[in-house]
Amino acid sequence: MADAQQQFLQRLLFAPWLALLSAAVVVALLFWAARPGTRRAMRTQLWPAGRSALWYFGAWTLVPLWFTAAGKGMGLLSGNSNGPPGLLLWVLVMFVCWAPFWWVIFFLCFASGPALRHAFNLSALHAALPALVTTVLVWVFAFLGLLAGGLPPGPVPLAVCAFLGGPVSVTAVAWWEIHRLRRRHGVRWRG
Repeated sequence: MADAQQQFLQRLLFAPWLALLSAAVVVALLFWAARPGTRRAMRTQLWPAGRSALWYFGAWTLVPLWFTAAGKGMGLLSGNSNGPPGLLLWVLVMFVCWAPFWWVIFFLCFASGPALRHAFNLSALHAALPALVTTVLVWVFAFLGLLAGGLPPGPVPLAVCAFLGGPVSVTAVAWWEIHRLRRRHGVRWRG
């Protein structure tokens, strides 16, 4: 049970950064594979998509930083040898440390849905990019889970099916979406 909690916390800590890194690699590969004319069009949309991703992941960085700063601030106040801290100092630490912490927490709660639903506006770069990034991310997270905790419990054939079920089904839906984009809208990888 302790390993499960540790794995959950590790995934929570590393998942956003792994997602950002994987998405950046996929965008870079697609940008590299595009024709020169298409690259110019993609370049104009690259900064808005990157900026929204950096805002989101910057907030993920601020959560542990604010939590640590608030803890340190509260520790300094409680370690005061002159008796209980003054009310003004206590309110100042609460406002300076905890208010931004809660703002970032609420920002992450309310921004996660739209950010993930719109895939940080990656469709502005290329229409198939959100599906491609989703496919790559689901496989990266599946192998990360495999490395961290091994196969799910149970008989080996069932464990392999449980391990592959999620990524294969997400990949099938994403490639079906890409296929529809190609057939109905003429979207090409290099075009």
